[in-house]
Amino acid sequence: MKIVFIGYMASGKTAIAKEVSRHLGIDLIDLDAYIERKENNMVSEIFKNKGEIYFRRKETQYLREILDQEKPCVLSLGGGAPCFSGNMEAVLANATSFYLRATVPTIYERIIHEKSKRPLVSEVQDDALKEFIGKHLFERAFFYEQSKHTISVDRKTIKEVTKDVLALLG
Repeated sequence: MKIVFIGYMASGKTAIAKEVSRHLGIDLIDLDAYIERKENNMVSEIFKNKGEIYFRRKETQYLREILDQEKPCVLSLGGGAPCFSGNMEAVLANATSFYLRATVPTIYERIIHEKSKRPLVSEVQDDALKEFIGKHLFERAFFYEQSKHTISVDRKTIKEVTKDVLALLG
């Protein structure tokens, strides 16, 4: 069994994946961390030094590598991963997917004070951040909404969302 968490940055993918992995007793893989290990470089540095196209190629390569493994796992994807190179189709064919849906105000509140840690928004002015998030969510929604399950994470704790996920898994 492979379980994949999809959603925009700050939707809680890594935190929920960690809890679900713990509850089910199966390995946790964060795709960005996996890429960093394989490339021996931080995602932000890969973007900076080799560009987004290189990063997206590697992201697809490593996602397929993980999905092709026989071993069960809980996998957390970066926010853009489902939107490129047929990645969402690969996820749908090989895993049970969960879209952790967060609204613009929720995402904004979660990232406004940690923008510097998030390369995608680090250069976005505070007063333009909500519009930036909204535009990205609109562009990515088509891919995210293909997930087998969608769970709203607004005003929910990690424990509550984990409980929702485990209930849907049966």
